[in-house]
Amino acid sequence: MEVVEKAKELLKKRKWAVFMTICGSAGLLLIMMSSLLPDKKAAPEPIKEQRQSVCKSLDFCRDTEKRLADFLMNIDGAGEVRVYLTVGSEARYVYATEGRHSRSENKTEEEEKYVIVGGGSDKNALVETIEAPEITGAVIACSGGGDAAVREQIYKAASAALGIPTAKIYVAKIR
Repeated sequence: MEVVEKAKELLKKRKWAVFMTICGSAGLLLIMMSSLLPDKKAAPEPIKEQRQSVCKSLDFCRDTEKRLADFLMNIDGAGEVRVYLTVGSEARYVYATEGRHSRSENKTEEEEKYVIVGGGSDKNALVETIEAPEITGAVIACSGGGDAAVREQIYKAASAALGIPTAKIYVAKIR
């Protein structure tokens, strides 16, 4: 019973009520100030994503170069083959969208929105597809590159495999 009596005594003096009001106001002020501070987590993510994108593009190039070189070695007379590819753009993300289309007599309305997944502060757009980097050119060096017939076969095979015109491919002989 002494505790209850002391609590009543503090409330009578109003010192306790003033103290609690000041503490509550200070807490609210700190919460409001924290929303003005920059989010430490937000800055590193885009940099990390860019690095991953560059690494993925490099891995894509290396893998494609190796696969093409292995394939071109099977051409009669090509011999040892080395391939270097140039890439015009990074991998491109295509995001899923949902839309609403309505038509009336004189007008058509279309509305598209990205599909968002996740909850709270961890919301992201849904990736529908990731398009591979665009290959813009190739340099191919092979031991049979001195022979015109072998060069022609390599031009045609590389063009078909990479989906680029032969004008963007250069074939040379390895010394």
